[in-house]
Amino acid sequence: MKSKFPDIGETIFTTISLAANKGEDVTNLGQGFPNFDAHPYLLERVCHHTLNQKNQYAPMMGVTQLREQITHSHYKYYETHFDPVEEVTVTSGATEAIFCAISAVVTPGDEVIILDPAYDSYNPNVRMNGGVPVHVNMNIATPDDAFDWQKIKDAITPKTKMIILNTPHNPSGVILKESDLDHLWDLIKDTSIYILSDEVYQHIIFDGHQHVSPLNDERMRERTFAISSFGKSFHVTGWKVGYCIAPAKLTKEFRKIHQYTTFCTFAGFQYALAETMEREPYYFSELSSFYQQKRDHFQSLLAKTSFKILPCSGSYFQLVDYSAYSDKNDFDYCLELIQTHKLAAIPLSALYARPPEQKLIRLCFAKTQETLEKSMDYFK
Repeated sequence: MKSKFPDIGETIFTTISLAANKGEDVTNLGQGFPNFDAHPYLLERVCHHTLNQKNQYAPMMGVTQLREQITHSHYKYYETHFDPVEEVTVTSGATEAIFCAISAVVTPGDEVIILDPAYDSYNPNVRMNGGVPVHVNMNIATPDDAFDWQKIKDAITPKTKMIILNTPHNPSGVILKESDLDHLWDLIKDTSIYILSDEVYQHIIFDGHQHVSPLNDERMRERTFAISSFGKSFHVTGWKVGYCIAPAKLTKEFRKIHQYTTFCTFAGFQYALAETMEREPYYFSELSSFYQQKRDHFQSLLAKTSFKILPCSGSYFQLVDYSAYSDKNDFDYCLELIQTHKLAAIPLSALYARPPEQKLIRLCFAKTQETLEKSMDYFK
């Protein structure tokens, strides 16, 4: 059989996790998931609904109660109203939502600008729709100038259909600022370019910063798909429950793809999430401080090593420069970490189309204090 995508292999996350699993007592800070429990009320409600006949197909667009809670929450934090009936769709994880948003508007030959380093599903999703990924490297070492708007402008052509943004950014922790929205609008105002805004870490943002989204900007709202994830915010990544907020005309096209991709996600999860959001109205407000404590503790551990710590303003990932420890490329150094230091990390080059010369790895601090401290034992 001739492969449609012969250059696509397994993801770097699978590669590193398989290598880690072959080792003995390896601390995995590679894959981005917590190793602590979700809110007990949320878990209790899932059990309740599973045992009380909420195991059949959910509505294609998502359970009504959850879509209403999404719009209530969005208005609470951003003072922007969306219609839960026409503008909110619950999906099987944010990754499905990303695929559906791209598929809704990208046609063969369309160009899509991707800012690297990037979540590794963007590029294949564009190609699966016949689109052409156009990669632009970010300035991740300088957070105030992370989004190089001149480079992005230079990458725009008459074929550009979409720009994919990610804020807070995985893997760098960089965040979009209000001034960035002004730059973005200047680039697209005389075009028909759409925005896909991947905001799965929107409630994990530090140091008093506020989440900024093109969805909440009146100038760009009608062109924006905003994607988020309950897996990230409620520590349940394996549940694969995400959602997309978009204006009605975009949601209509989005749902055409969604209904023939997964159709729906588990109803019990959706009811449980809706009830937890209603019962715990300050949950999201407290999430940033919860993770900032973890970030600060992890950075204090890293400060005792020879790793160089890059700034992190959001998400639960920390980039470090390992050049004081090794001259190896990042992939080989990550294999060395697993084999000799019992630590799994992600090589940053795997998240670039054209990796620059740098020695950076990504570490996940969504872990217990015990796990974080254990991860740095070798480097003391």
